[in-house]
Amino acid sequence: MNKPKVLIFSGFGINSEEETKVGFDLAGGESDIVHINDLINKKFKINDYQILVFPGGFAYGDDTGAGLAYANKVKNHLWSDLEKFIKNKNLVIGICNGFQIIVNLGLLPALNFKYGKREVALLHNKTARYVCRWVDVKVTNNSPWLKDLDEIPIVISHGEGKFFADEKTLKEIKQKKLIALNYIKGEICNYQNLEYNPTGTLDDIAGITDESGRILGLMPHPERAMFFTQRPDWSLLKEKLKREGKKMPLYSPAIQIFKNAIDYFK
Repeated sequence: MNKPKVLIFSGFGINSEEETKVGFDLAGGESDIVHINDLINKKFKINDYQILVFPGGFAYGDDTGAGLAYANKVKNHLWSDLEKFIKNKNLVIGICNGFQIIVNLGLLPALNFKYGKREVALLHNKTARYVCRWVDVKVTNNSPWLKDLDEIPIVISHGEGKFFADEKTLKEIKQKKLIALNYIKGEICNYQNLEYNPTGTLDDIAGITDESGRILGLMPHPERAMFFTQRPDWSLLKEKLKREGKKMPLYSPAIQIFKNAIDYFK
């Protein structure tokens, strides 16, 4: 059986494509890192793939707003291909800067399946500072990306991750159960005695989906939290497992996000 093909956008300040590729390839996919200009120039075609990824970074330095310039480039040159890709019931994920990009593109929340209209925003963190640290998130909807997941220890790394929607839009997002991930005070925050929602994001929202569940945007980085030994508490947990006669796992729960995407096409 052919491996599901994964297209990972790159170029102009995106900087997490390599580790994102590792995640999808470990999960059983076949990933290509493709510069956006090579898509525009038709050296690669979006619709030759099943999974589309907008990874983390600082596209165009976020100078005109996080993800905005990159989103405009996609919309101006690749929008018809992107619409076809979505209609074919494929999967899309935007991670951190990628989440900001797909929000600006209007791929999320895309209420009533109306793609292309910006309806929410990711604003500067409440501290007005870049935050890079581990957090805990809880899965709160049934996206195929998040199957068999409950709580995930994971990394955030951004300056503009404060989710915002007006009251009417937020109400509809909640009614349609489009909130995918919420920050919670879990294992990691308790271990490090850290504030569980350091960016001040609305209703502790860390990620959302569209109404199909096939498009996921999240501020945390699963590609930076795939391995057990990346956890800040791994040595403590290793000792506990050893005393219980259990083997230390290789992977952390975040790897399941990549596996779910690959399994969706199997």
